[in-house]
Formats: sequence, structure tokens, C-alpha cells
Amino acid sequence: MNIPNTLTLIRIALIPLFVGLFYLPHSWANAATAAVFGIAALTDLLDGYLARRLHQTSALGAFLDPVADKLMVTVALVLLVQAHPFWWMALPAIIIICREIAISALREWMAELGQRTQVAVATIGKVKTTMQILALLLLLYHEAVGVFPTYEVGVTLLYLAAFLTLWSMVVYLHAAIPFLLAPDKR
Repeated sequence: MNIPNTLTLIRIALIPLFVGLFYLPHSWANAATAAVFGIAALTDLLDGYLARRLHQTSALGAFLDPVADKLMVTVALVLLVQAHPFWWMALPAIIIICREIAISALREWMAELGQRTQVAVATIGKVKTTMQILALLLLLYHEAVGVFPTYEVGVTLLYLAAFLTLWSMVVYLHAAIPFLLAPDKR
């Protein structure tokens, strides 16, 4: 066990706290929920940075890090759709969740072929993740900050994140298409 893996496990362990805070009927619950999500996002930044900086990369970390990210984002999206059950909230959530499932399956399949690097995380994936985190932070906080329309900006950023999600999926599928169309040699 190393520092980056510990941070990743903390991110996973924060999920029940995150869910519990989300449902609290207190005026401070939105801020607390957004803060826990923000802490989880910071652990995501830190674990990757520290893994490289301290030369503490591991197979466990390579597996757990993307799982932890997808769990936290998916839980946040499901909670937000439940709290705001409108098609315009469900649509980007569905796009993001379906893309994550599809790309995870694609990466697993490409790894079986020994071609995992063909669908390695690209810059567009990092931009997409950043946009998702910003959108979700604003949506979870929900309350306007002065004249800043937090919720409305959050919805706009969520749609931008959904667009980037589709774009990144196209990038990954384009890289994998020669393997997807090749004859099966099993």
C-alpha cells in the first residue's frame, strides 16, 4: 500500500459520506456535498501526481484510480438526476454514464488484444474530466453565489462535458476501429 493508492481508497470511501450528505435536509447540505465531491476530485489529482512523482505506480493503482473516478461521477450524476428529474438533466447524465461503460469495455477488449495503448487516456479525456468535475461541483452546490447563477452554469457545463464525452469516445473508437473491423483470429 502506498500514498497514491491510499488516496484512491479514500476517494472510494468518501462515496457513502457523499450520498449521506446529499440527502440531509439542512441548509448547509449542498455546500457539504460539494465540498466532499471537491475533496474527492483533489485526491484524484493528487494520487496520479504523487504516483508519478514518488515512483509509486502500481497495478492496483492503475486499476483502482479509474474505477474510483467513475464511481464518484456516476453516483453524483444519479443523485442529481434523482433530485432534478427532468429530461434535460437526464440526457447528459445518460450520455456520460453510457460512454464510460462503453469505453471501459473497449479498453478491456483492447487490453486482451495487447493494444491497450491504442486507447490510452488522451488530452481530450482529461479536458472532459475537468469539465465534468466543474459541472458537478456547481450542480451539487446549487445555490447562486451573489449574481453568479451556479446551477444554470453547472447545467451548461454538464452539456459541454457531455459533448466532450462524445467527442472523446469518437477519438477512442477511431483509434480502435482497425482492431474492431479486423477478422476474429480466435
